[in-house]
Amino acid sequence: MHDSCKIGGFHLLFSSINILTISHGLPLLVSYMKWNFRKPCVVINMELLIMKSTLKLACVLLSFPLIISCVSKKEEIQLKNQSNQQNEETKKMEYLEKYQIRNEIAFDCPKEVSEQRSDVKLGKVEHVKYHSNTCNMERAFSILLPASYDGTKKYPVIYFQHGIFGDENCMINDDNNKFRQITANLAADGLAKEVIMVFGHMYASSDPNLKPGFSSEAVLPYDNFINELVNDIMPYIEKNYAVLTGRENTAVCGFSMGGRESIFIGLQRSDLFGYIGAIAPAPGLVPAKDWAMSHEGQLAVEDMKFVESNPLPKLFMICCGTNDGTVGQFPKSYHKIFNDNGVEHLWFEIMSADHNSVAIRGGFYQFMLRVFQ
Repeated sequence: MHDSCKIGGFHLLFSSINILTISHGLPLLVSYMKWNFRKPCVVINMELLIMKSTLKLACVLLSFPLIISCVSKKEEIQLKNQSNQQNEETKKMEYLEKYQIRNEIAFDCPKEVSEQRSDVKLGKVEHVKYHSNTCNMERAFSILLPASYDGTKKYPVIYFQHGIFGDENCMINDDNNKFRQITANLAADGLAKEVIMVFGHMYASSDPNLKPGFSSEAVLPYDNFINELVNDIMPYIEKNYAVLTGRENTAVCGFSMGGRESIFIGLQRSDLFGYIGAIAPAPGLVPAKDWAMSHEGQLAVEDMKFVESNPLPKLFMICCGTNDGTVGQFPKSYHKIFNDNGVEHLWFEIMSADHNSVAIRGGFYQFMLRVFQ
């Protein structure tokens, strides 16, 4: 037989069968060629075709139990994953039930959430300078990025505002507030989304000589922060960081004066912010007088509602400590006004909290459980 016939026969076999077929058929092929080397090539090719088909069928039959086993294993994995998901949902529901707000009362953030854990990496804080067109000067913000942040995955954003006399550093640099721990631990436990937090300098004045104080003129730049946030800070964040955009991925929240301004910003721009939080909001949203000064008010009582042309927020939360000696009953007065105006919102008090980090932790913890859900 011509060598090309022999080579053609081998090629026909090896190009058509898989590894399993080869492993079973190679000994047969060697034996066949040994005893049938002198047959005509047409006969050899025909017999090799029959041998290939037979081996293919044998391999399918041999593989059938393995295929059944793989299918069963896949179904087992799917059932296991479904069971794990159900267990996680049950665990989350049990957790929320344990720490839910009851009778408009909540408590300090649980220690397992506010304390640093060895199995959870905390986010990193950066201090960033930018040019403010609103104030016509260089300004700065602090930003808390998740530990996993590398610029590829996008995250929702919480813009958090400080209290009077504060700046972009005071809230995040005070570790009693536990922002890094709360965000990281809740995300690690699957109880909240991973988020980026931005802490702006809320005193948006174009006059570098003007300082915060207890007078109408001295607090006016706080009311201007809405323009700084919307026109300067948010565009900078969206251009330079991997953030999810749209109101469903954007929240505004704050403490004290920052809580007051967060409510004002949320009422005016619920088209941009789908989640609004105010922890111990300061007086001044409506005309009022407190121990420090008389407030002209940003809005009339009847105007304390969302702009009609804008969509309603998915979350509007107001809270305060039961022992707050600074803003007193003003947060509760906002709660009453919103009730009277038919504005849906979540209201609660944090047991035994003053105007301090206990209120911040407890309020922010409850906010994180609900934001972006």
